[in-house]
Amino acid sequence: MTLQFPFDNTYARLPEQFFARVTPAPVRAPRLVRVNAPLATRLGLDPEWLASEAGVAVLAGNRVAEGSEPIATAYAGHQFGNFVPQLGDGRAILLGEVIDLAGERRDIQLKGAGRTRFSRGGDGRAALGPVLREYIVSEAMGALGIPTTRALAAVVTGEAVRREELLPGAILTRVASSHIRVGTFQFFASRGDVDGLRVLADYAIARHYPDAAHAERPYQALLDGVIRAQASLIAEWMLVGFIHGVMNTDNMTITGETIDYGPCAFMDAYDPQAVFSAIDEYGRYAYFRQPAIGQWNLARLAECLLPLLADDADAALAAAQGSLDAYASSFEQAYQGRLRQKLGLFTACAGDAELGRDLLEAMGAHHADFTLTFRGLSEASAGDEDDGGGRRLFADPSAYDAWAARWRRRLEREPMDAATRRNAMLAVNPAYIPRNHRVEAVIRAAVDNDDFAPLHELVTVLSRPFDAQPAFAQYADPPAAHERVLRTFCGT
Repeated sequence: MTLQFPFDNTYARLPEQFFARVTPAPVRAPRLVRVNAPLATRLGLDPEWLASEAGVAVLAGNRVAEGSEPIATAYAGHQFGNFVPQLGDGRAILLGEVIDLAGERRDIQLKGAGRTRFSRGGDGRAALGPVLREYIVSEAMGALGIPTTRALAAVVTGEAVRREELLPGAILTRVASSHIRVGTFQFFASRGDVDGLRVLADYAIARHYPDAAHAERPYQALLDGVIRAQASLIAEWMLVGFIHGVMNTDNMTITGETIDYGPCAFMDAYDPQAVFSAIDEYGRYAYFRQPAIGQWNLARLAECLLPLLADDADAALAAAQGSLDAYASSFEQAYQGRLRQKLGLFTACAGDAELGRDLLEAMGAHHADFTLTFRGLSEASAGDEDDGGGRRLFADPSAYDAWAARWRRRLEREPMDAATRRNAMLAVNPAYIPRNHRVEAVIRAAVDNDDFAPLHELVTVLSRPFDAQPAFAQYADPPAAHERVLRTFCGT
């Protein structure tokens, strides 16, 4: 293991308009909250060194590690449908890139490390609560097998930040395949900087979609790749009941990784209209709208790429539209394929989509818990007598009975034996998700009492979301009425 970050930076070698060089602002009294030791090891880093005084100094921004070239990246974006031509990393600093043990390039970024050229009057800092939320939820998403940025470490700064009140400050160390966003392309397109746009697209192809370089139309192949990745990602979100909360174009990566866990939430009772974000006043990013918003965001990417798709404007528009037309089928294929797996259907038959849709409609009408309903079906799939506890989740259990009778008839057409099917379903239907009331309890313990034991326990439980964990069975329970968290908040 290396005692330093083995930086091999490429983005910092792009033209200067791509970023601003910046040095993290030191903090008064940094203290480690948590190091993600398994992730550190995969990155070729020594977790013990990261937890040392020297390592914490780097994670807090008090020391710039050898080989680091700190930058704040430039991007624009549509925020709740309104275009802002310059956003950029206002409180995040990219330290550099490392090659992990699998040979994959990864960004290492500090979030909350001080002001940059893009701070727009902000303090460049992060409060402890949002840092812990991102740590918990991003690591839970990784354990669920959903593409995501990852959390390498969290530190408290020993300084307060002012939001609606004074709160303890913290810094998150975030890891990503890259931080290139739809908004990064918008930054150059909105300025008419076709040369910059081409440099960015060529870089994105070389780093993330190398096969596109050999395609007849490389830039369209890039667009196609991003569309497929995002369609698959949003299908994954939908099938764990995840609501991102701020699907702005600056929060959509071209790699298909979930990024920027602000006012995000997992549903308890299934409700397609669910909105948790306190800043989403009109429900633009409600759960059921996420697939359509994904397509809208990708249309903005396609607009940016028009000058590169063809010399003729009509031909470029036709190419972009052809790529965008494939989004719906890509999403539906990913969504229905995964939904069949959650239902224990490992062959495709006519009527499967309706069977899944009817279950969701019944869950919504009868306030059934999203996660526990599917987990219960995993147990119920093993025999005719067992309902896996699913029946009691419905306000009117007869609604479950009517649907389950159809489902069991469909299972009879599957070649898989009951035990194998049950195990396969348990491997895709989690018992444990980062329920909002659990996340809030962790934040309150940390912010109010400087107590991080609940954080460590919750992260440990969520690292094994598909496993039975009898000692932590309570973490699978939905909230009691007085525990429900109905609003989540952005960290800025």
